[in-house]
Amino acid sequence: MNLILIGPPGAGKGTQAKILEDKYGLKQLSTGDMLRAEVASGSDLGKKAKDIMDRGDLVPDDLIVDMIASRMEADDCKNGVIFDGFPRTVDQAQALDSMLSEKGNPLAAVILFEVDEEELVGRLNTRVEQAKAAGQEVRADDNEETLRNRLQVYRNQTAPIIPYYEAEDMLSRVDGMASIDEVSASVASILDKAKAA
Repeated sequence: MNLILIGPPGAGKGTQAKILEDKYGLKQLSTGDMLRAEVASGSDLGKKAKDIMDRGDLVPDDLIVDMIASRMEADDCKNGVIFDGFPRTVDQAQALDSMLSEKGNPLAAVILFEVDEEELVGRLNTRVEQAKAAGQEVRADDNEETLRNRLQVYRNQTAPIIPYYEAEDMLSRVDGMASIDEVSASVASILDKAKAA
């Protein structure tokens, strides 16, 4: 069972991916982590990717999709994967769909975490204040300006794939502002329907 989680930073995708890994035996795949692992391994794919990244260029979609296809052969992916940070464009979505179809293992679901951005900013500010009050260190990127920038990047770069998956009748929506347990129950319900289909 392969699925994509979409949503802005702070929407809870990472938390839900961990729950899904534990519950269904899925493997969360982060293309950033995979790229770093390929480069570190010195594989042919890794060498190609390193040359491109060293020039400051973006790794082309076909190379990323090849890397994902290769990674999905590993034992820890046999029950399926959760795509994290990929696809970001319609071209990537189409390339991923083609590769998964060739494997005979298409997407089971694309789940969009809908959130109120202003409430996300409010939550971040509260978390930062609580951390400071408790004398804890606050990460340099844990600030409103960075979050607003990341939300803008999400709207520009990732949100455009939402209509693509809607048109493919693959998109399900969950209320990302609900409690972790409520979101988890909504996601489980979507996946149960997908498995039954």
